[in-house]
Amino acid sequence: MADGSFFPAGEAPRAPDDSYLGGDCQGMNFYRVDPAFRQLLDLYLPGELRAHMEPHFERLGGIAGGRLDELSRIAERHQPILHERDRFGRDEEWIEYHPAYQEMEKIAIHDFGFHAMTNRPGVFDWPERLPYLVKYAMQYLFVQGEFSIMCPISVADTSAFLFLRYADEELKARYAGRLLTQDMEEVWLGAQFMTEKPGGSDVGALESTARFDPEADDGTGKLGHWRVSGEKWFCSHADGDIAMILARPEGAAAGTRGLGLFMLPRYLEDGRKNSYRILRLKEKMGTKSMASGEIRMDGAIAYPLGELDRGFKQMMDQVSLSRLSHGVRAAAMMRRCLNEALVMAETRRAFGQTLNDMPLMRRQLMKIMLPTEQALSMYGATAQALDQATAGDAAADKRLRILTPLYKFRACRDNIRVATAAMEVRGGLGYIEEWINARLVREAHIGTLWEGTSNIIGLDTITRAVAKEGADENLAELLNQRLDEARDIPGQFRGELGSMIERARAFAHAAAAGEGATECRRATTALYNATTAALMAWEAAMTGNGKRLLLSRLVIDHRMTPTDPMSHADDGFNKLAGELLLTRDEVSLDEAKAAIAGA
Repeated sequence: MADGSFFPAGEAPRAPDDSYLGGDCQGMNFYRVDPAFRQLLDLYLPGELRAHMEPHFERLGGIAGGRLDELSRIAERHQPILHERDRFGRDEEWIEYHPAYQEMEKIAIHDFGFHAMTNRPGVFDWPERLPYLVKYAMQYLFVQGEFSIMCPISVADTSAFLFLRYADEELKARYAGRLLTQDMEEVWLGAQFMTEKPGGSDVGALESTARFDPEADDGTGKLGHWRVSGEKWFCSHADGDIAMILARPEGAAAGTRGLGLFMLPRYLEDGRKNSYRILRLKEKMGTKSMASGEIRMDGAIAYPLGELDRGFKQMMDQVSLSRLSHGVRAAAMMRRCLNEALVMAETRRAFGQTLNDMPLMRRQLMKIMLPTEQALSMYGATAQALDQATAGDAAADKRLRILTPLYKFRACRDNIRVATAAMEVRGGLGYIEEWINARLVREAHIGTLWEGTSNIIGLDTITRAVAKEGADENLAELLNQRLDEARDIPGQFRGELGSMIERARAFAHAAAAGEGATECRRATTALYNATTAALMAWEAAMTGNGKRLLLSRLVIDHRMTPTDPMSHADDGFNKLAGELLLTRDEVSLDEAKAAIAGA
């Protein structure tokens, strides 16, 4: 046990030569310093797979805190450049990336197979497709070192998923191998081009059109293909080798029901560039190393996927996976923020003591820790539901329908506050670009924008997943089952958690019935907090980790219980919980139960 340190024995941060400035996380192994994450892997993964993946998690944790962190800083300073024409004046636009970005891409694609591990067997020599629990665990570690590139890496993965689900056999024979190889010379990476000027959240307003041209040649000598025209307004991974797009076939109905799903290759089979152009790259607040641009299609050849009158529903498969990924990315960035803040608090001295010895600083660290740990618990439950749903479990599919938007909504919003609070722990240096904090603040905001703003996600959770599909009932069944299994948790507290689940559900249904559904965001937050509090209590009982029980209690006390803003909140339990959580790397379940009993 590490004496006086949050970090495990042997991993406690060392003070820099000038301890007045405090240290940071550079060089840490993000897997080793996260025992709660390792325990969740023990809890959710089958033993053989868990043992097989251990060296890969260990390796990625070291890369994320070392080489990846270094490359990320370099790549952000050297942003991608769009070249509109080649030296002969031909419209062969291409994007120039810095070698640091290209090395990060190689780590993700060649070394770890992020795009392939859940889409084909054999990655990491595992004989089957790896479960989503593994893939999102890998994302969680990777994003602690680098966030921007995870968008194109994730969309390459989800594009391959969508293609394999809906493409015909002829297309699969031509493209599947290219989409799933880890050979950097052969791989084709996917993208998703959906947003248009008139249709961001209002997808049904999209104006891109598709028409069948019996004379179109795609470079194979076979005539008769679809051509798409229009502009896509915000295209991340603008030079993807293939792009999943929505377009309205001629004569199709208005709204989302008239949209078809198409695959748009950047180059045709005879080497010709397809008839679309990257008009410009966006100058963004964050994700600066990743190329986002505007695309104009002018009769570009595209291949229909699935049924043309179900394109929007089919595209939502990719959107849902992206939303889950955003929840995991938020969890990862919050973990980096928490670790940075804890290293700073343990290594910086001021007024004759370390920051972590100061009561007010401890309260601030607790406000960073609680949402970070909530987001970690959501990773396990949501990824497991996805694995079960993929295996055909209908109840898990319903749970996934509500867990995904809950996760995306609250974790991404919490990430913004956590990043800002962690910057403040660093002090004025947090505002300086040499340190990680300024970038974490910028990157945090994107999670509330991509794949649905908070209003859209809140409405989806409450008016659709709850009111129309009754997914909250399936979620409650899971949570109550977890509480029944948590026999080592005091009965009174288990009863309180069960009551909070039902209150949150009742509030959600009332919000759905309310005029204008104006309470959807608060109701989504209530469901998220009830869910994470129950999951943490179960995790505590199953792993013996008393910290998870303390955190569960704190969720109820600070995120679900009304308080007088002028009451004295620094009571005995909060003091003791802060002491145990911030200065001990391990807390037994008995210690946590005693702390709760004395509250």
